[in-house]
Amino acid sequence: MGIQERKQRERERRRQQIMIAAKRVFSVKGFSKTTMDDIAKEAELSPGTLYLYFKNKDELFSSLSIRVLQYLNIRLEHVINSSKPNSVEEKVGALKEAMYDVYKFDSMMLVNMFHLQSSDTVRNLSPQLLENIRELSHNSLGIMSQIFEEGIQAGIFFDMPPMTYADIIWSTFSGIVLWEESKRVFTHDKSYVEQALDTAFEIFRRGIKTTK
Repeated sequence: MGIQERKQRERERRRQQIMIAAKRVFSVKGFSKTTMDDIAKEAELSPGTLYLYFKNKDELFSSLSIRVLQYLNIRLEHVINSSKPNSVEEKVGALKEAMYDVYKFDSMMLVNMFHLQSSDTVRNLSPQLLENIRELSHNSLGIMSQIFEEGIQAGIFFDMPPMTYADIIWSTFSGIVLWEESKRVFTHDKSYVEQALDTAFEIFRRGIKTTK
């Protein structure tokens, strides 16, 4: 292993160390109350070291959130490229399962990502990180739209812009997750995301079908 490769591996290891510590602190204190000093203490590093890897707290927070988008892309690619499911409607069902898997993968960071997309935090991110978020988001919606495009071409779904269908599904998913998680803050009840997602997809599926 060359010196340059060794340095790169060490840099990535340190970056992951910071992100793991940050997630622990964010989980306990929340975003607004967490400071870079808190994260540095948890990671057993100096605050100055954190700024060698992340521009600010917003960028560190967003780097954690981007993992959710990366996992979503992996799951959606599997829906498209796998030999199963076969039919369009089975693919829509697999899309629902993929989205719920993303929620189970890291519900806290998924909620944070939804908040991130509608906040001023994005203005404090580096151009590279912003581009990564845009690319992953665009790719996710593009894969979803492929499923609906296939249904339109087969005459199963009404001939509407497939990207609009994808936007509606993504908006529905984010709304369900945010609403259900907000209810849990006050009631401490179990999550009903799966049941709500099942119902929403069934209503949506019936609504876009050309034959009832």
